[in-house]
Parts: sequence; structure tokens; C-alpha cells
Amino acid sequence: MMNRKKLLAGFMTAAVMIGTMAMGTHGFAEEAEAAAESATETEAVDEMVRSFLTGKLVPESIGRSIPIAVMFNNIEEALPQSGISNAEIVYEAPVEGNITRLLGILEDYQDIERIGSVRSCREYFVYFAREFEAIYMHYGEAVYAVNVLNLSDTVRLSGMGDNGLSYSGEGDIVYYRSTDFEAPHNVFTNYEMIQAGIAYKGISTDYSEEYLASGHYQFADDGEIVTLENGEDAITVYPGYSYNNAYFVYDSETGKYTRYQYGDVQTDYLTEKALTYSNIIFQYCSSSVLDENGYLSINTYSGGSGKYITQGKAIDITWSKDDSSSDPYASGNFGVTHYYDTEGNEITLNQGKTWVCIILNSNTDAVSIEG
Repeated sequence: MMNRKKLLAGFMTAAVMIGTMAMGTHGFAEEAEAAAESATETEAVDEMVRSFLTGKLVPESIGRSIPIAVMFNNIEEALPQSGISNAEIVYEAPVEGNITRLLGILEDYQDIERIGSVRSCREYFVYFAREFEAIYMHYGEAVYAVNVLNLSDTVRLSGMGDNGLSYSGEGDIVYYRSTDFEAPHNVFTNYEMIQAGIAYKGISTDYSEEYLASGHYQFADDGEIVTLENGEDAITVYPGYSYNNAYFVYDSETGKYTRYQYGDVQTDYLTEKALTYSNIIFQYCSSSVLDENGYLSINTYSGGSGKYITQGKAIDITWSKDDSSSDPYASGNFGVTHYYDTEGNEITLNQGKTWVCIILNSNTDAVSIEG
């Protein structure tokens, strides 16, 4: 994207040149005035705003359009993922078979060659997407997810319409299969296809007024760093996922955590660079097994405990929603999750990317934080 100041300078220079040439010439004077007005309009278009996802300044066209929430495949045969480094927020949660699946929430994805591979939905991921007012993107779904996907206020781009899912036929518009990965690990999308799907379904990309007023996370101000001085040392942290053996290692020089799994650093296929994060949240949730295949039900709305990890330190936290209900489809259950320290203060995140590990209450003994 062209630098705003350079763009404005170009418009203003053009206006001055036209005005100089137009001494006494009414038509050229009007052109000069139009050029100046164009510069003002361009400034409005490129206004910088605070990202709801990172707390950083971003162009308004990015930070005030609702993000996408992509179901990323995370088994070894599908690695490395494409475009995941652009996800400002990543949720990781267990699914059947002890594997984990990822939900990447992206607002800045206009220049990514491809995004994926995209996999099928599990019900609890829809709750994570909806608390950011994101467009949920999935290719298939477990039968247990159909009810929440069919809710009128679940905004989604689906790859297929199985299991009684209400489906508008956007799959061929939004998704394609690549030849460099084997099925079913080869479904991808890109910016142009996503925009085509949005237009096809008539999806509004505007945040609600309520969300614009409150946002999601609470971030540190520019130039400030949250240090968690009273926290325990947290140089290497393990969420306890047994299948991929995931962990994060703190780098004091960058102030970020590097992500590892399957015995190696996790990278993005397109950039070949390691995935790094300013904030890590361990969110402990109650759960149950739904059937003999191991499909899980994870409660993402009734509240619980966890850990907040940043800058080489970790603290105990609790999490809750403002208006949760025992009815799983009540609107309050899709609201923003708030995280609090042990004194009841909402935590402040450092500006930058965040990785949220959903950890079953039954598996918290496997969590390890090393100094």
C-alpha cells in the first residue's frame, strides 16, 4: 500500500502545478481545486485506526472491516500452513483423536497468495469466531456443529452443505484444491475468492455499533510494555497437547514467543518464517465426549481459569463473558471473553499477535511453564 504521506504529496503537487498553469484560466483552476479535494478524500480513506486484534495502528480499510476466521488444518501432513502468519489471533483447541485444529483470525490478508489448508468445523470454534464478529470459514463440519452454523446470526462461508447445513452454494466461489498437497489437506482460498463469496452472499463487512464502541481486548498504549513483574518466569511454556507436542519459547531480544510443534519450529509456507507472538493465553475449559468417535463438546462461555503469558512471565487468570447462559445458543454466549487477574482487574495485553490455547480442565496437569 502506498505510503499515505507520499500519496498526499503527489496529489498536492499536482494541484499546485495545475493551479500555476491556470493563472487566469477558469477551467484549470477548477481542476486544481478538484485535485486538492481528491487529496482530502484520499487522506480520509487512509485514516489510521486502532486494530481490535493487535492494538496497533492500521489503515481504516483494514481495521474497520470485520475479519475472517479460518479453520486451519494442523496435522503434520498439511504443514506448513499458508497465510497463518497473517493471523493476528490464533486459537488452538483439541478435536477428536487428540489432534488440535487452529482458527486463525485475520484482518490484513489482502496480499496473501493463498490461505489454508482449510478444514471442517467443530462447534466450539464458531463461538471464538463470533466473539470477534468474524466471517467464519470452513470446509465441511461435524454433525454436532450444524445447529450453531445454521443460526441466522452466524456469518460464514461454507465449502459444502452436508449434514442438513443451510448452504448457499458458495463453495466453488470461495475455495479451490491445490496440487501440492494431497486431499483432504489441499483446500485453499485467497482474498479475491473471499471477496467474491462475500458479495455472493451479500455479507456486510461493517462491525456492529456495539463492537465499535467496546472492541475486544484491552491493549497497552503505544510505547508501553506489560511486564507482569510479579508473575512466575515463563521462558518455555507447554499447553500439554500430546499429539503435536506444542510449545512456545521466549526470545528476550524480540520480546516474543516462537511457536514449536512436531519437534520443530512452526513456519508459514509462503514466508518460510517462524510464527511468533507477543501474548499467549491458556484458557481452561470444561468438556465432554459426545460419541464413540471422540467428538468433543467444549464449553466456551461458562467461565473458568487459565494463564496469561507475556514478556517471559506468566500469571493466573480467570475468564468469563458478560451475559452467559445455560442455553448454548443464547446470544450472550457469543459475546466477548474477558480475562481477569487474581485481583479482578481485566488484563492488558501487549500490542501484537496473540495465541490462545484452549485446554481441557481434565488436561491441565499436562501444562508446564518453565523459567
